[in-house]
Amino acid sequence: MSTPSGPGPSEIAGERRRLLNLAYRLLGSVTEAEDAVQETYTRWYAMPRARREAIESPGAWLTTVATRVCLDLLGSARARRERYVGAWIPEPLPDRTEWTGGPSGGAGAESADPADQVTLDESVNMAFLVVLESMTPAERVAFVLHDVFRYPFPEVAEMVGRTPAACRQLASSARRRVRAARGEVGAVGRAAGRPGGPTVATKGAIATTSAAGPGQAVLVRRFKEAWEAKDIGALVDLLDPGATMTADGGGLVGTVLRPVDGSERIARYLIHIADKAPGLTLLERTVNGLPGLVAQQAGVTMTVAAFGLADDRIARIWAIRNPEKLRPWAEYGQE
Repeated sequence: MSTPSGPGPSEIAGERRRLLNLAYRLLGSVTEAEDAVQETYTRWYAMPRARREAIESPGAWLTTVATRVCLDLLGSARARRERYVGAWIPEPLPDRTEWTGGPSGGAGAESADPADQVTLDESVNMAFLVVLESMTPAERVAFVLHDVFRYPFPEVAEMVGRTPAACRQLASSARRRVRAARGEVGAVGRAAGRPGGPTVATKGAIATTSAAGPGQAVLVRRFKEAWEAKDIGALVDLLDPGATMTADGGGLVGTVLRPVDGSERIARYLIHIADKAPGLTLLERTVNGLPGLVAQQAGVTMTVAAFGLADDRIARIWAIRNPEKLRPWAEYGQE
């Protein structure tokens, strides 16, 4: 029931973090998520005040609009990504608590406000986001709203303009995609939660990833040391024989356009990179909630690498080099 004065500015602004969390999981892009949230607020404030005051649940209204904006963006994004140079990997997220200097202005400062940050949990690890990329826009939206944010299907149906039965079918199809990925990347986790924010499901098609952290940290450190030492044998031992490395340069920087398959081929390619980039500094950092690596040259972040494990070895490496996707890392502190 609406109050005579309607929702206050603080109540409306307080929805921003939840909307950003939803939009990032739906779009896999920090920039596009921020644009979607901004468009949502633009539509809210474009309404006459009397109409805003008549809305009983501003949070539900904002969520519905943000979802529909994201659904539209997903449709156009699929067309853009078909023309993308090389592989498209979701934008990597830093853990800002690991910043040694903190943002001091520029690209990273604006999003340093905790209200603007994306919550790091299993529903944003890179393996999970890559699986989301394999879904149709409708599948992704239905799955994220229901299985990640735990909105009931009748509410999901109202948000996306479909029947509850259709949304159930879409989410079921999405779960099959997630289950199919289970054997490929052990780090993929099934996420679920509640409308207030994403959390991890205690049961579902795929095991949670929360237990992967400590073991992954050890593997990533050993991987870093082997890479720095240019030890091909050690790298091969740390990689699963069927490992795959995928790089995303977006056509803006040099990188392989196709995945590199096999532990030995990946190891030799990494040594080739080290030989071509003297002075490369590797930092152990959290990438999308899990241990990863940041490669810097002359203090500039050149690559952010996320990892997926299988049977205590590294099975997947996602190397993001597109500078447009590294803006949140632009002022990332060095050790």
